[in-house]
Amino acid sequence: MYKTFSMELAGRTLSVDVGRVAAQANGAAFMHYGDTTVLSTATASDKPRDGIDFFPLSVEFEEKMYSVGKIPGGFNKREGKASENAVLTARVIDRPMRPLFPKDYRNDVTLDNLVLSVDPQCRPELVAMLGSSIATCISDIPFDGPCAMTQIGLVNGEFVVNPSQEQWKNGDLQLTVASTSQKVIMIEAGANEIPEAKMIEAIYMAHDINQTIIQFINQIVAEVGKEKHTYESCAIPEEMFEGIRKIVPPQEMEEAVFTDVKQVREENIRQITAKLEEAFAEKEDWLAVLDEAVYQYQKKTVRKMILKDHKRPDGRAINQIRPLAAEVDLIPRVHGSAMFTRGQTQICTVTTLAPLSDMQRIDGLDENEVSKRYMHHYNFPSYSVGETKPSRGPGRREIGHGALAEKALVPVLPSEEEFPYAIRTVSETFESNGSTSQASICASTMSLMAAGVPIKKQVAGISCGLVTGETDDDYLVLTDIQGLEDFFGDMDFKVAGTHDGITAIQMDIKIHGLTRPIVEEAIARTKEAREYILNEIMTPCIAQPRPEVSKYAPKIIQIQIDPMKIGDVVGQRGKTINTIIERTGVKIDIEDDGSVSVCGTDKAMMDKAVDMIRIITTDFTEGMVLSGEVVSIKDFGAFIEFAPGKEGMVHISKIAKERINHVEDVLTLGDKVKVVCLGKDKMGRLSFSIKDVKPGMKETFASAE
Repeated sequence: MYKTFSMELAGRTLSVDVGRVAAQANGAAFMHYGDTTVLSTATASDKPRDGIDFFPLSVEFEEKMYSVGKIPGGFNKREGKASENAVLTARVIDRPMRPLFPKDYRNDVTLDNLVLSVDPQCRPELVAMLGSSIATCISDIPFDGPCAMTQIGLVNGEFVVNPSQEQWKNGDLQLTVASTSQKVIMIEAGANEIPEAKMIEAIYMAHDINQTIIQFINQIVAEVGKEKHTYESCAIPEEMFEGIRKIVPPQEMEEAVFTDVKQVREENIRQITAKLEEAFAEKEDWLAVLDEAVYQYQKKTVRKMILKDHKRPDGRAINQIRPLAAEVDLIPRVHGSAMFTRGQTQICTVTTLAPLSDMQRIDGLDENEVSKRYMHHYNFPSYSVGETKPSRGPGRREIGHGALAEKALVPVLPSEEEFPYAIRTVSETFESNGSTSQASICASTMSLMAAGVPIKKQVAGISCGLVTGETDDDYLVLTDIQGLEDFFGDMDFKVAGTHDGITAIQMDIKIHGLTRPIVEEAIARTKEAREYILNEIMTPCIAQPRPEVSKYAPKIIQIQIDPMKIGDVVGQRGKTINTIIERTGVKIDIEDDGSVSVCGTDKAMMDKAVDMIRIITTDFTEGMVLSGEVVSIKDFGAFIEFAPGKEGMVHISKIAKERINHVEDVLTLGDKVKVVCLGKDKMGRLSFSIKDVKPGMKETFASAE
């Protein structure tokens, strides 16, 4: 027998079946929200994994194409590696769940979410988020939950709780908030320049709704929850810390970490570790966990320095940003480039422009084909942190950082009508010591402007950190955290936006949530820093988008034709359009509504292609003047080609002012001639004349040869 639990959530019924499926998992929740169905499971290994100093949590979000009635694309017709959306969803589930597991837990845990059906009114990502929390809470896996998630949209100025796919995609806000029973534990947002006060209102609307979901989860746990299992703790023994402090007193550790040069600090810690290895040479059990013990000693030292002494490792004030620098055009021949440096964090972003046909097509859980016109990719090579390892392509972190920057910049991009290009920005991390994702937003803004993309406003990003004490009101918010403050602190609160509002937020924490005063102070602090970066660094570097795209970038001319004439331009089996492309070297894209984009680097050839298309789609009328090539000679006259597939006939009597006996006496194949349209003859056929072209007559299509 299984039990079903239900609650009303944002006008729809959320129901959970427990004990119906996946009985061998530690915990399983068969989730239903509208017609969206997701199986969420939580499974843990029996024993801890040997030789690791972290909690091995894996979160999966499996998109099955059958859930939307599709067969996967590609040759093998089965789902392959996780899509970008699946990776990002797994990250959003991971971030609030991870801090709620015991810090000394080393058993492998997998949270798996299988999307079985999708109702466009109920987003599967939200259902999976709630399912993971419920499955873990009812399992025997140690977990200090529950946590709940709510999504908030903004449609026509009104907040929408758990919006539909359409509302989520087209609204002005995409906010996901996770909460425990007391505090906010995760925030993820994309926004169309939402003011800070409005964003805080939305966050705490979601937080309040999360409390009703947590009550629902608690009811489920009370009825069917398993007793949590015991586990083998991997905590460092206090006796070892006492031994370390005798050899390396706190003052010595403070001196080791108190520097603004990452390499110097790492060398200091290496020497301390070597001293301890020598001292503990006979204690094999201590040597096995020495690196973790030194890490935790550093952490305690840095946290004490910041919270109690208000001293940061690099000597900065609590609200001080590291030295900043910006430049554009550092890379030749690319369409746009910019570099942004903040302390030891350095990002170079390169912009590439292409025709709209180069947009990314996405085979995802959507009723219609989804495409992305703007793509932001982020790379984090090992050399940027002074390490060596082979590149294996982007991991979840890289995909997440790229998506965050993309989300931050989309609101300021011009429309397709204003700027008919597909746009790709690639952020290369040259050096990293904290908040590279926000540096990539600054670099990308300047790179887009340097490439001539008419973005509406500049966007900057900055990150705040946090160190907390024993009570809720014992904390310190840090502006512009470096790597050490991120590793040893409690929060990484990233906010990007313009002068007028927020465009993206991503909040990661390592504690059990943030109070409202901390959230409000972090948002205020990031606004202050953002304004400084925009006014003092980015605007002096490049104040306005370039008026034109780079000479190396493709140029695009857009025209509109009668949709009924598309077949004439394409021709039988594509013969006509391919001939235009061969003669001009351009790229041509035609949409169903008759919009035509001609793309190339040679303006003269682009104009020629445009004129050919206009000639093909124009009904000739009396008085039009055209140029063309003699392609056929008959006894009665000559046929002139004005554009591929578009010809006209000049009767022998209209070739020359004097009488001629043979067309060949005046014209030969390949001759370029100018003609005027005489209208239709008695038979209803269009006729053209060479002899009636008068000096000074301008061609109707000026660029045609």
